[in-house]
Amino acid sequence: MQNVQVADAGVQLSGVRPAAISLRNLRVSYGRFEAVKGISLDIPEGEVFGFIGPNGAGKSSTFRVLATLQPKFQGQAYVCGLDVLRQPQKVRDVMGFVPDFFGVYEDLTSLEYLHFFAAAYRIPTAKRKGTIDDVLTLTDMTHKAHSPVDGLSRGMKQRLALARVLLHDPKVLLLDEPSSGLDPRARIEMRELLKALREMGKTILISSHILSELAQLCTRIGIIELGRMVAEGSLNEIYRQLQLMRVVHIRADNAGPELLEKVRAIPGVESIEQQVDRWALRLREEELSIADLHAGLVAAGARLTMLQPEAMDMETAFMKLTEGKTA
Repeated sequence: MQNVQVADAGVQLSGVRPAAISLRNLRVSYGRFEAVKGISLDIPEGEVFGFIGPNGAGKSSTFRVLATLQPKFQGQAYVCGLDVLRQPQKVRDVMGFVPDFFGVYEDLTSLEYLHFFAAAYRIPTAKRKGTIDDVLTLTDMTHKAHSPVDGLSRGMKQRLALARVLLHDPKVLLLDEPSSGLDPRARIEMRELLKALREMGKTILISSHILSELAQLCTRIGIIELGRMVAEGSLNEIYRQLQLMRVVHIRADNAGPELLEKVRAIPGVESIEQQVDRWALRLREEELSIADLHAGLVAAGARLTMLQPEAMDMETAFMKLTEGKTA
């Protein structure tokens, strides 16, 4: 965790990008039930942070605090340096929130719906049409501008919900299960849209149960269970925390017993599985990076035709860190 200074104006990370989202010892209770139990978290500007956990783990309660919808909590919460409790309206001005089930006004067309919310966001009338055209283009909804909302697919409704929260050009997006209930094609389209928002510099906090998608999209992830953060970092960092070994597949023209012994002798190579057309090397990643492995293989005389790291499996990390319990 980074060193921080907490002040009335918010939280500033030392020596790194300012924190777009900061939580300090966040606790949320409903009567005697404690849903969130002391979470602390810093998300720098421009980062895409994946929030993972079983149903009932505390994800939605955390989102509600940041979205200024849960005024009763203990601890501190900041969005772009703004105190969620003391400055809720200013927080709403810089933040867009799409909950897991976002209600839409189904007697309106998409265009009428966006005009309604543009007025609610106090976007000047002279700028309103251009702003709406921009978000329709960004979310690839221009061809559905005059379609009734109640005739849209779930995927289209999710895009419309995202277009709505982009109207006021927020710096921070809170997306609670944005791909929930979408078919495979709609999930791919949503993922590409989120990548575009990341490239625009938006800070995104996203929860999802589709772990493979978060692995492709997020710069860091946090795994929450029973209201507590049980792991946080990049997927590689979490693998190191769990002491899960990286698997790298190699193929060499001169594969044979002599080369096999030389590869086994490379520090950090835990084991080698000889497969039909390749070797699968299990690495102690804290000792041996992929780049160092390549250098070691070349030094051992391997004439490589393939060096392919096996994709990190977020499901493996999730299952090892959690027991699927809820509070």
